[in-house]
Amino acid sequence: MGAKPHDKVHSHSKAIADRLSGIPGLDAVHDRVAAWREDPLLMPHRAHVHAMLLSLRRLDAINMAYGAAAGDGALEEVAARIGHFAEEELDGPWLLARAGGGSFLLIANEACSRERWQLVADQLADMISRPIPVTAGVLRLSPRIALVRALAQESVESMLDRLGHALGEAHEQHGARLAWADGEVTPPGRSAQQLEADLLVAIDRDQIEVLFQPQFNLADDRLTGAEALARWNHPELGRIGAAALFAIAERADHTGPLSRHIARKALWAAREWPGALRLSVNVTPTDLAFSSYTRQMLDLVRESGFPPRRLTLEVTEQALIGDVGLAAQTMAEFSAQGIRVALDDFGAGFCNFRYLKVLPIHYLKLDRSMIDGITTDRRDVAVLRAIVAMARALDLEVIAEGIEEDGQREVAAREGCAYFQGFLRAQPMSAAMFAELARGETEEHRAA
Repeated sequence: MGAKPHDKVHSHSKAIADRLSGIPGLDAVHDRVAAWREDPLLMPHRAHVHAMLLSLRRLDAINMAYGAAAGDGALEEVAARIGHFAEEELDGPWLLARAGGGSFLLIANEACSRERWQLVADQLADMISRPIPVTAGVLRLSPRIALVRALAQESVESMLDRLGHALGEAHEQHGARLAWADGEVTPPGRSAQQLEADLLVAIDRDQIEVLFQPQFNLADDRLTGAEALARWNHPELGRIGAAALFAIAERADHTGPLSRHIARKALWAAREWPGALRLSVNVTPTDLAFSSYTRQMLDLVRESGFPPRRLTLEVTEQALIGDVGLAAQTMAEFSAQGIRVALDDFGAGFCNFRYLKVLPIHYLKLDRSMIDGITTDRRDVAVLRAIVAMARALDLEVIAEGIEEDGQREVAAREGCAYFQGFLRAQPMSAAMFAELARGETEEHRAA
């Protein structure tokens, strides 16, 4: 006898709940907000509880057109993107929770202005709207986001109620994707055009800071290099991370100049590094689509004097969706000059294994979601082991990103990862601080 329709619906709902089991429900939000308000270490900073309720449009249509598996995969990808974005952009503690269906709630104990919270939501919406590749094609989602800045001692129920009303209004207004709770007007601040103009001035005046995230050898904990990360300390909005920074640059059609500006600063700082320390620089989709990117990048390397053999270019799957053939050609040209290529965020969202066949890459850089559960979940360890075995068969080295606990480091080392980066050893730091760290490590190894 076949399953009843409601049994199938229940089975499907349980399946997607299982696949998103790492994301808590709304019950966890009550506990987290209460903990923040009782934590004496957070109170002096006068941080406010901010929240945004995000809803995906057209999810039912995607399920009908591509199948439930594609819709479930899209939810997983959106959850991963929100987590990545929050990790990158938010200074204070945060929590991502499922609010049912195609909705997610992001709460943060963040000391920021209303303008800043709206900018965060706007850039997150941009990130979620980027194409998501699936077996049957490419999905494009249209998120709607409701925003709230909690009142003093406001209950979670009250925040959720206000967010729900605001989200309903956003869905009713054609073209509106952001709405503040209680129908509050959009806060005065920097318009998109003003932000784009601010960015051009910041680049011209060398106000974009480059930080360095140290990377270490898993075998002996030795410093091996660093990844260059961009930050913009906006005079009115405060710190703007790389994701939001590049989203603004994309709207201003200035992604290429920003990317080259960051690469130039990173290369000039790294040429003073001692020993054989490596520099990793991120490559954007715009870079790969630009016909003269290879020539301009190689010119920067030559001008800086940094050895090409010590440079790694990190490319995400998102950057490869447009034209894999062109990307492969570009990477081959860099590889011929001794520059290495890493496939970044491996394991996040949809992994196209064809990339491993056609692209001349040297490293797989694991997404932090592939590391989170390796100390507690045997399935996570099994997946890690399989990836490392595949990489070894392809003569690739594996870099583990997001190592925050000793246990994670131990498992990654045991399973054969070669390198790691994460808050366990070091957070992103200024060029001067990294240079000091590098000198200290060099002297320590000489003494040994």
